[in-house]
Amino acid sequence: MLVGFLLGLGAILLAWTRTPRRQNATATAWPSAPAAEAQRWVAPPVGAEDLEWLRRHALAIPVAGLGPQDLRDTFADARDGHRHAAIDLLAPRGTRVIAADDGIVVKLLTSSRGGRSVYQLDPSSTYCYHYAHLDRYALRLREGLELRKGETLGYVGSSGNASWRTPHLHFAVLKLGPEKAWGRGTALNPFAIWVPRD
Repeated sequence: MLVGFLLGLGAILLAWTRTPRRQNATATAWPSAPAAEAQRWVAPPVGAEDLEWLRRHALAIPVAGLGPQDLRDTFADARDGHRHAAIDLLAPRGTRVIAADDGIVVKLLTSSRGGRSVYQLDPSSTYCYHYAHLDRYALRLREGLELRKGETLGYVGSSGNASWRTPHLHFAVLKLGPEKAWGRGTALNPFAIWVPRD
């Protein structure tokens, strides 16, 4: 009986030593991958044709009840040493935030800067819409959810680094590169979508 036990244990140990260890492969592959990816990534160019496409697509202003007359162009404003690259839509706390377009929710993220945020891809996965500083998410919201233009995804707030005195939605539009990374792209000015300059 003892001999059978030892033979069985020996077979298990022999199989274990011959099995490739995934952790070794992972340890060598993962640390270098993000750095190499960051070096290869190039911001995709944007032009007038991108704004024209988005205008023809008739994006909804993503705060319920706001119209073009309520918008301010804060895209080029300075924010902590960088360009804002988005617009702020001021509204009372708890005002519905709606999907600007049809598309899939690819990321729900809470961070110290953006607070409660939603990243949504457009149907072609060319553009990513970023909604930030939400007070809370809509109850059914989850990653992978297909939203229709105008559907509620959350509520205006001041989460993250926004002042509690000025609840607003931080809204950004990013043109994605070929890797389709949801948080990385070239920012387009959403103000110019709804208030074209002559």
